[in-house]
Amino acid sequence: MAPRSVTILGSTGSVGRSTVALLEAAEPGRFPVVALVAGRDAAGLAAQALRLRPQIAVLADAAAGAELARLLEGSGIATAAGPQAVLEAAARPADWTMAAIVGAAGLEPTLAALSHGGTLALANKEALVCAGDLVLAAARASGATLLPVDSEHNAIFQALDTRDPSAIEQIVLTASGGPFREMPLERMAQVTPEQALRHPVWSMGAKISIDSATMMNKGLELIEAARLFPVPEAKLAVLVHPQSAVHGMVQYCDGSILAQLGSPDMRTPIAHALAWPARMAVDVPRLDLAALARLEFFAPDPVRFPALRLAREALRAGAGAPTILNAANEAAVGLFLQRRLGFLDIAAVVEETLAALGAPPIPDIPAVLALDAAARQDALARAARRAA
Repeated sequence: MAPRSVTILGSTGSVGRSTVALLEAAEPGRFPVVALVAGRDAAGLAAQALRLRPQIAVLADAAAGAELARLLEGSGIATAAGPQAVLEAAARPADWTMAAIVGAAGLEPTLAALSHGGTLALANKEALVCAGDLVLAAARASGATLLPVDSEHNAIFQALDTRDPSAIEQIVLTASGGPFREMPLERMAQVTPEQALRHPVWSMGAKISIDSATMMNKGLELIEAARLFPVPEAKLAVLVHPQSAVHGMVQYCDGSILAQLGSPDMRTPIAHALAWPARMAVDVPRLDLAALARLEFFAPDPVRFPALRLAREALRAGAGAPTILNAANEAAVGLFLQRRLGFLDIAAVVEETLAALGAPPIPDIPAVLALDAAARQDALARAARRAA
């Protein structure tokens, strides 16, 4: 396999760290690094840069730029900081870019990375949720290849035969069910951030861990799947699968179901995207089916997890409704983590914001960003009224 140049957007986050680990384990020279981009963790980024030797290391937080420059002084690695520096780093030509900046903040860097073509490994589901049509249009315009990295979408990508979309009967996203799958609603109302952050299977960042607990992550993934795969919303399903061994399934019109299985380790889907269309050896725990002994599947509880319904409603409404859904959820999750909003109030605030703002058109990125800001403001105001 020829050397493949790499940029990582969000290198100090959970997915970014897993990507860095894969690069470090690869044979020298196989994946030369163009840019590493992080949020505000100057020390973490500097340590990665000294090991991977990128052309440039960039922080989104302009105030942390001086610390990064100090830490990398004399290394020969260029540094920069601030939102514009992030976009410039993302636009640098690279064969393969990991888009792993969490939330709507990853939208513009993702589009910047798409501008030069190449392959974009998409771990930032919010880009497709907030601006799916614009992202896909940008990929077509530049000739970029878009590869899903979320474990569920990557699993479906591996199992999906797109030669005849009419033969696809159903696509199934699996969900662990999070830590509160069997908790009574009255107890869920008292859930603390510490409890919600204790995912029973996966090790993830704070925001996605809360989204897993509410199952909003699966709602966002439904919207992302509708953008990525050639099936209507009615053919997208969710099953709760506590063992997290089956990551995605595709059912065909002849009754066959193709499923992708593996240990719950993000290095597997990242490696699949990194080496695609080949495969690369990865030192991850192998799935022992005999030890696992059983695979369980359950329909999600619509009362306990209203976020799934809200996501489907936003997807059906189209236009700016998914943008509003994502923005309101990010705002509400942030307040929950600050102990300023109850756990069950997260979905309630999102529902109220969707009802208030509707589904306005989003013809371009400025319109997406304006709607995102308006939805956040509306959600914050509604949350404040609940807390009063």
